[in-house]
Amino acid sequence: MMTTLLKVEGIQTYIEQYHILHGVNFEARQGEVTVLLGRNGGGKTTTLRSVMGLNPPQKGSITFDGKDITGRPTYEIANQGIGYVPEDQGVFGELTVEENMKVAMRKHDDTSMARLDWILELFPDLKTFWKKQGGNLSGGQKQMLAISRAYVNNSKLLLIDEPSKGLAPIMVEKVMNSIQQMKKETTIILVEQNFYMASTIGDCFYILDDGRTVHQGLMQELKENEEIRRQYLGIA
Repeated sequence: MMTTLLKVEGIQTYIEQYHILHGVNFEARQGEVTVLLGRNGGGKTTTLRSVMGLNPPQKGSITFDGKDITGRPTYEIANQGIGYVPEDQGVFGELTVEENMKVAMRKHDDTSMARLDWILELFPDLKTFWKKQGGNLSGGQKQMLAISRAYVNNSKLLLIDEPSKGLAPIMVEKVMNSIQQMKKETTIILVEQNFYMASTIGDCFYILDDGRTVHQGLMQELKENEEIRRQYLGIA
């Protein structure tokens, strides 16, 4: 039986005066890819930001690896072993690929450097453009860099928000393949609108609608259930 690594229970989150999350529940089991699905505005990004402490929930609880992290400062949550890849990638445009990676690395010991070498084998574009400024990379290369920065610290959990957004199909395939490789080493929570990508990578899913969890199950079940896909995702 898989161990629950992250458990989110009934979180309600406000951004300024706006009540965004009205009761989100989900859990991520160790070694799996959990996909958060739903239409735009459903609360998926805010859910990830709530987990990271960027938009702390006013109600509910978040437990990671047996510890309550609800409302903790973001740096403490990151230090617990959660990596975050935001929707806008967060690449430092004026820094080179090398500098972006070194800024992200908490340690520069042999283990971390070996992990960096593995990442550069996984993303050869980053090795090719190692001395190039992040702002001059293509959209797909920036996404590779953003994922690599979160992964290099050997995080127990990765939160990845919309990795295929704005990418050409060939780059989507590359990102998919990389996440599938990372899946062998860590636990992932993925927000993704591309259903092909989500259903190929994901083990289980939760659908958010209007800031609430409205459906959940195994990804294979969703692939076979056209009614649920049509109702909540608008796809046949």
